Amino acid sequence: MAKKVIYFSDPLRDDFAGNRIRTKQVGPDFPFLHKSFWWRIWSFLLYYAVAMPLVWLISKLYLGLKMENHRQVRKVGRTGYFLYGNHTRALDAFLPAMVAFPRRSYVVANPDAVSIPGLRSLVQMLGCLPLPTEQKAFPGFLEALAWRCQQRACIGIFPEAHIWPFYTGVRPFVGTSFRYPVRMDVPVIAMAATYRKRRGLFFWMKRPGMTLTFSQPMYPDPALGVKAAQEELRRRVYDFMRQVTDRPGNVEYIRYEYRAASE
Repeated sequence: MAKKVIYFSDPLRDDFAGNRIRTKQVGPDFPFLHKSFWWRIWSFLLYYAVAMPLVWLISKLYLGLKMENHRQVRKVGRTGYFLYGNHTRALDAFLPAMVAFPRRSYVVANPDAVSIPGLRSLVQMLGCLPLPTEQKAFPGFLEALAWRCQQRACIGIFPEAHIWPFYTGVRPFVGTSFRYPVRMDVPVIAMAATYRKRRGLFFWMKRPGMTLTFSQPMYPDPALGVKAAQEELRRRVYDFMRQVTDRPGNVEYIRYEYRAASE
């Protein structure tokens, strides 16, 4: 079913998102948390009254989203949690909101997300937590993650970092982001996106529909040190994603083929 071939040379760094955003620095003066009353009110109204209905329509009608084993998400109980998924669509940032509802969700994102002029406050109200570009900004970033965990929110992370549209495998990813659930002692849910054939009248329905499959909650091993625990979580999440994406029926819409950079 593949309609297009994309050539890659570096599975860790190649990005096919196609945006041309001029990235701004996210330094120690960046406001990761807004605790003012009016900010929280506007953020609540924007998220639940405006964004969630649009997210539901886009996810169901455009992405053709279906969720399997979604009941596993409820097993995290009354705590915040981290949701890790493979990065296969530009609209993946919407997925944690669908998965976590009615809880609030946040997404750890590339600084590009807050680099569009005039939209920084809007995307933050909708749940964007940009990665710092300077080491001195990490205390504020980690404080924001801890605060959201205390609020029992879902924090979405796409550890592959770069978008490969409709990719049917799982690219290698490092374990850096898994230190967050280890430090905060909260569970992790793995989420694997696969694709299936879809029928419909509209042109976007000629593309495969997305199916999300969820793991059981995974917990950091308290017997291990921080680095060993985060690596174990990374391995378990990666193995789950591979098991799901390797199943028969994962439809290939775009084929990715390796080509050395010098070719």
